[in-house]
Amino acid sequence: MKLEIFAALKYIVYSPSTLILNIHAFRSQKQIVLEEALVIEPYVKVEELVSQHHGNRFIRLELLEGQISISYKATVDNAYKETDHTNLKEVPVGQLDSSVFPYLYPSRYCQSDKLFRFARNKFGYIENPFLKVLAITNWIHSHVEYLSGSTNAHTSAYDTVTELSGVCRDFAHLGIALCRALTIPARYFTGYAYKLKPQDFHACFEAYLGDEWVLFDATKLIPLNALVKIATGRDAADSAVASLFGNLLCQDIQVSCNAAENNFEPYYYDASRLTGLAYQ
Repeated sequence: MKLEIFAALKYIVYSPSTLILNIHAFRSQKQIVLEEALVIEPYVKVEELVSQHHGNRFIRLELLEGQISISYKATVDNAYKETDHTNLKEVPVGQLDSSVFPYLYPSRYCQSDKLFRFARNKFGYIENPFLKVLAITNWIHSHVEYLSGSTNAHTSAYDTVTELSGVCRDFAHLGIALCRALTIPARYFTGYAYKLKPQDFHACFEAYLGDEWVLFDATKLIPLNALVKIATGRDAADSAVASLFGNLLCQDIQVSCNAAENNFEPYYYDASRLTGLAYQ
């Protein structure tokens, strides 16, 4: 499906600073960027970077005092793989590919070591790994209140399970931490989201099931096939939309994601049909 994405950010720069943005659509065999444009006013030199470990696309800007506006738009042809997980078996750590090891360990916002007992008691009895992760997302959706402004950049998965409130970022971190506590590799996923109201960047997570990354969204705010991937990482620290180094302040952010064609059929998970979506 073709989607049109857009992001516009405005900053006030009080002294020479560095700004790193992660707003470009991810490129892969399943997510093809048909066209894209980046506009910066006033113009400054831009350095384009690709992360070595995740393939995330960044731009780095060296800024002087004043105001700056950055806008990005793209048309993306997106696809996903649908896989049946009915007979899925848990893969022992000894048989996992070494590339997924970083997604088994606790990280800054996903303290899976602190949530081991909770995760085991709530979900450890479920044998099918897909159903186990689905149960985690359903529990988060049912027990954690989606509450804008209730958390900040320091909120972790342990805080979220304690306070039982948060936003998409916190829902994703908790899902990741509970998966890792049950020896299921999991990683953070951020992107543009069609049908999200109000429009914004969206966060969810992927669990490594079988031999692929399968998407889950505990907020249930959008259809699972309505995303354009920007980046993945261990948690939000690896996949931040904006990283600020210096004295600058974000004035405004606008985001949109719209369908470029009329054949969209929303997709949601159903426990009676054990198929998952993999964004490659």
